[in-house]
Amino acid sequence: MSGESTTRTAPRSGGGTSSGPVGGRTGQRLSGVAVALGLVLFLGGFGWAALTYRPYTVPTSSMSPTIHAGDRVLAQVVDGGEVRRGDVVVFTDKTWASNAPVVKRVVAVGGDTVSCCTDGRLTVNGKQIEEPYLPEGSLAEIKNFPTVKVPEGRLFLLGDERQGSLDSTAHLTDAASGTVARGAVKARVDAVVWPMNGMLGRPTGFETLGTLSQPGPLPTIGWMIVAGTVLVLGGGAYGPIAKRVSRRPRPEPAGAR
Repeated sequence: MSGESTTRTAPRSGGGTSSGPVGGRTGQRLSGVAVALGLVLFLGGFGWAALTYRPYTVPTSSMSPTIHAGDRVLAQVVDGGEVRRGDVVVFTDKTWASNAPVVKRVVAVGGDTVSCCTDGRLTVNGKQIEEPYLPEGSLAEIKNFPTVKVPEGRLFLLGDERQGSLDSTAHLTDAASGTVARGAVKARVDAVVWPMNGMLGRPTGFETLGTLSQPGPLPTIGWMIVAGTVLVLGGGAYGPIAKRVSRRPRPEPAGAR
């Protein structure tokens, strides 16, 4: 028969194999790996956080301006023996509050001698302490604050709002002279998460007296959760995006019929 047949054979892909699902097999595999890895990071981050941190709402302004009344904080669960000078800790003591945790800053540990004040500064073991976390323009000075020798295994704690805080200075007449047992500490505050003020600054004024606590793993946990979210969303979106791209009409080559 004369004339050209209009039936054409569909082109074969390289190697004679099918192109597979939308986006190609390699793309589908990579997207699956991304989703799986993302889930591991996302769930692992939340699991790590659940084991390491506890949320607390601070009810008073005694830690202002570091932590304001109503702020939500994340506190790393630690043993009392891990507490260092300058740490903001959560503890329970029935002589301070009946059934509620208390948030204060540790300014002296067992064996320290603490007094106030010299030139408006807190003094620990005879050294004046720089406290940049205090309210701007305020002094550390507290009236009627005698020199206190902190017993071993105990802590002396103050609020950052020195004039209005019911801290160790308000309990000086107690049997423990205002100190709290290390074992009463439940956690160490790492960050203010609502509002999102971020990680607490390191209390460098106490460095001359000894080693400071290191920040907890919260930044690493945060990056794990963010990276996991990105991978899950990116891997999940690959299929729909590839499908949409494959549906776009392709221009015919010049002279084609």
